[in-house]
Amino acid sequence: MLQGPGENAGVLDLGQGLAVAFKVESHNHPSAVEPFQGAATGVGGILRDIVAMGARPVALLDGLWFGAPDNHFSRAVGGIGHYGNCVGVPTVGGATVFDEAYRGNCLVNAMCVGILDAGRLRSAKASGPGNLVVLYGATTGRDGIGGASVLASQELGEDDADKRPSVQVGDPFTGKKLIEVSVELVESGLVESLQDCGAAGLASALSEMASEGAGLDVHLDHVPLREDGMEPWEIMISESQERMVAVVRPQMLDAVREVCARWELHCTPIGQVTDDGLLRALHGGEVVGEIPARLLTDECPRYEVEQRPRDAWPAEPAPLTPENRRDKTFVFERYDQLVGSRTVRRPGLDAAVLRLRPSLRGLAVALQGPQPGEADPFAAGVAAALGAARNVACAGGEPIGLTDCLNFGNPEKPEIAWELAQAIEGIAQAAEALGIPVVSGNVSLYNETDGRPIPPTPVVGCVGLVADVRLVPGRWQRGDAVLLARAPEASLKAEAALIRFLWKASPLLSLCHDVGHGGLEQALEEAVRWSGGLAAEVDLPPDDVKRGAAVLALPPEQVRRLGSKGYVRIGQVR
Repeated sequence: MLQGPGENAGVLDLGQGLAVAFKVESHNHPSAVEPFQGAATGVGGILRDIVAMGARPVALLDGLWFGAPDNHFSRAVGGIGHYGNCVGVPTVGGATVFDEAYRGNCLVNAMCVGILDAGRLRSAKASGPGNLVVLYGATTGRDGIGGASVLASQELGEDDADKRPSVQVGDPFTGKKLIEVSVELVESGLVESLQDCGAAGLASALSEMASEGAGLDVHLDHVPLREDGMEPWEIMISESQERMVAVVRPQMLDAVREVCARWELHCTPIGQVTDDGLLRALHGGEVVGEIPARLLTDECPRYEVEQRPRDAWPAEPAPLTPENRRDKTFVFERYDQLVGSRTVRRPGLDAAVLRLRPSLRGLAVALQGPQPGEADPFAAGVAAALGAARNVACAGGEPIGLTDCLNFGNPEKPEIAWELAQAIEGIAQAAEALGIPVVSGNVSLYNETDGRPIPPTPVVGCVGLVADVRLVPGRWQRGDAVLLARAPEASLKAEAALIRFLWKASPLLSLCHDVGHGGLEQALEEAVRWSGGLAAEVDLPPDDVKRGAAVLALPPEQVRRLGSKGYVRIGQVR
């Protein structure tokens, strides 16, 4: 692990001089109020988080929890496709769930994966008194003011339409230029640090940059504006999109300006690094705000919320509805899956795979949530983490790291606080069993509408290393033996052993598919669909198989190479 929680994204060493940066975060309330722009700017924000680490984004995944595949859902899908397609980053996977519990409060979780030279990892922390604070990208306006406070930190209600001005407006073509400029600045060694200008705008970005002892003076009247008459506080908290902040040595400023000019982006020094630990805002030469930066970050007020387990548990999750069993091609066919020429395995079955050019190694990437209707928050956390790791293993990847997005209701209610703590513990125990770190993530709270919270919905992304992309399992072939691999017992140790078996066996397999929330029959139907309609004759086991299992297919003569444990033969492809 090169970078864990505390920066814009987590980073893991891949060997051979490469590293991977990845993170998942939410844009739930903006998407509930204005689905197209809410989802689009969610994509833009997670792209900038990866760019801030010095990485080039190579893949997007999206997690969508909606009440139904209605117009609201379609507009959110359209926003994701619009931004990702225009910016030139493929959308290669994700999860889509329909449940009435999310009708008033949808979830839009976006994950991004980026590649970087391991030696060029960038931090967001400011350093070097006298260095310049440079703002580059789009101009600053009143769009998005209050996005973090008005939308993300309050429950939704009947006045949702009044919150539309708080939804940011994205410009993916400026976002594309921002990516190219940022990558060039890092690769050329022109910047000391980078920071995304996201939630709470400059106020958040600058306080995070100054969180380790450095101070920052920012001149708000130097910020390029797109609207007249903006007050200093509006400039400070505007969430206008497609903006980045960099710390630049004075002698590098002209070179940084030249790069930005070539891509037609604004590039303006707006302040300087100090050694007094203060975040100081000035306007017209006068100080309009000043606070020790540590009070906004490491030493901000902390308190324990009351936790209380629920008195009554709902029944077991109901079987998947027809909407959830339906082929999800109608969702991801709206996304460009191949731009960038790295995609080896497209979305549609478990994880996608990206090639780490010029080698034959690859990355398997997946995003998973709990079973629809799951009310046990600990089980939800475990299921999301193990499900994402199993998906990666089924695509031939050895899981190496996790990222999570914790979507819950109002934590000021003791039952919701308890759900949050239980889900975190579930993810932690699953990660420990897998022997891999959780390196980044996001928390989305207050997901309630008129006092009704969403179910506990921890969403987990997983990244895995593929030794040889030529050996990634594909489709089953005529004559293949069909096997069922299962965890021998209901324990995290057994689940982790199954995942290890799957990725190690994958080079021998023509198909490997996780048995997900829909059970074995659903998994077999998906395998047939993935294999172009080629069917198999199988004998279903007497007990229902829902978790901790996978369907395997391979030539009969190769079965003995899998060993003698961990699977049973259930049929043959015809």
